[in-house]
Amino acid sequence: MNAQNIMEDVIRQEESAGRKPSLLLHCCCAPCSSSVMEQLSAHFHITAFYYNPNISPQEEYEKRISELDGLLKRAPFAEGISLLAGPYDPDTFRQAARGLETLPEGGERCFRCYELRLRMTAAAAAERGFDYFTTTLSVSPLKKAEKLNETGLRLAVEYKVPYLVSDFKKKDGYLRSITLSKEYGLYRQDYCGCIYSRQERDRRKSGSAE
Repeated sequence: MNAQNIMEDVIRQEESAGRKPSLLLHCCCAPCSSSVMEQLSAHFHITAFYYNPNISPQEEYEKRISELDGLLKRAPFAEGISLLAGPYDPDTFRQAARGLETLPEGGERCFRCYELRLRMTAAAAAERGFDYFTTTLSVSPLKKAEKLNETGLRLAVEYKVPYLVSDFKKKDGYLRSITLSKEYGLYRQDYCGCIYSRQERDRRKSGSAE
């Protein structure tokens, strides 16, 4: 699957039909969202959906949503994009990760986290009548676009809302997010967000300090 080509085909088809469809865009943080929104805002009516129960502690969660809200208010490419906040329910994430706490980042625990966040996005998209849903997660080199797309397409069938297949790190999407982060002075976290990735980060830092 060439996710970038598939997404571009969808955009061309919608534009050929004279449509600018609505998109519920799951956003993990402001830096990752920046280049994705810049790329998509000309083609979709976007609502930024912030649902990330994995993020710990709560202060970190609030800092990231505040950064996203600030970006939406300042960036020209975000004009007209509204922010929809989901509930902060960290117990839901802890239950999903149960038994997988010691796995390194990038494995089955992360896949469950993908599904948790995409499922809520799909449900919200169905409830609110969006034309598409997708996530910014694939812009990160640490996130597996194939698994995200596999999960999104499965949930699209379940919730009857098309999933926008994507791999936003393509065409220098990740590098563009770094540039935009510097331009807008965005806070760039040094761990994924969950307590387990934070512990992994702390172990790396401790090891490098020895």
